[in-house]
Amino acid sequence: MHSEVKTYYGQTLQSSADLQTSACCTATPPPEHLQRILCRLHPEVLSRYYGCGLIAPEALDGCQVLDLGCGAGRDAYCLSALVGEQGGVTGIDMTPEQLAVARRHQQFHAEAFGHGRSNLRFIEGEIEYLDSLGLAAEQFDVLVSNCVINLVPDKTRVLREAWRVLKAGGELYFSDVYADRRVPAELAADPELYGECLAGALYWGDFLRLAKAAGFADPRLVEDRPIQLNNPQIAARIGHIRFFSATYRLFKLEALESACEDYGQAVIYKGGILHHSQMFVLDKHHRIESGKVFPVCGNTYRMLKESRFAAHFEFIGDFATHYGLFEGCGSAIPFDSQVAGQAAACC
Repeated sequence: MHSEVKTYYGQTLQSSADLQTSACCTATPPPEHLQRILCRLHPEVLSRYYGCGLIAPEALDGCQVLDLGCGAGRDAYCLSALVGEQGGVTGIDMTPEQLAVARRHQQFHAEAFGHGRSNLRFIEGEIEYLDSLGLAAEQFDVLVSNCVINLVPDKTRVLREAWRVLKAGGELYFSDVYADRRVPAELAADPELYGECLAGALYWGDFLRLAKAAGFADPRLVEDRPIQLNNPQIAARIGHIRFFSATYRLFKLEALESACEDYGQAVIYKGGILHHSQMFVLDKHHRIESGKVFPVCGNTYRMLKESRFAAHFEFIGDFATHYGLFEGCGSAIPFDSQVAGQAAACC
């Protein structure tokens, strides 16, 4: 399948116009500050974009970022403008034709963004074998990936390698395609369906289990959308499965709890994150307004306090007292609150 994917993205596809479905397309326009960056990218780089979401997390200035499956470099170049000269971006891809496009425009983008030096490098290789590429443990602050992990047969190894190369408190922030059920083996072996980011898509429940097994105990869904299969021939073959584009953030924090536990904690967002001065969006259920006391569970408290976001928050409370499950976070006590039938007899 590695060979099939290389052929599909290196030779079959010459631009995003050659895609047969919208699975590898970003449906919504990026925010204004990212549009300004994208307008400065080389046209050839933009034409070879096959992503399904936005992978520009907040507060990247000075960070070391690794782009898993960087392709022709569209996201990597955008991120290089966000990390600044004190940060750096490493792009990994296994397709020589895609990397050739990315590499021949490095000087163009260094000049476009006013960098005195290039803060970006590209490496040819497979994203599940970062160890063989010489990438050390705890080397990166942030990992990103845009509609690529679904193309990798060994997704377990990708997640384990992501955990290894992330610094403590770092995060894997990525968009990908997910299915509402497991894709049958005969469809998973279809090269066109695989190349279109459908046949390799994980059943969302399997993804959550794999992420937790790799160490990412509390995956956070940032945004999602259904994918429409507008190609009639492809829809006839795999249209009985519903597919979704979704962005997750996975924090590398040891001993996160398996549920949202209440310790009476809260945070106050002080602002200060560029382009997010009024509100910080951690995930789909945590939209934190500036200056407002915002109650949080223990895991959310740690995600903010033990990461690059800590300087932008005030933290209220500690872990001294436990109050049970945090209300409204998708979990509930499993026991009935009343005795079924007649009242229980007492001695």
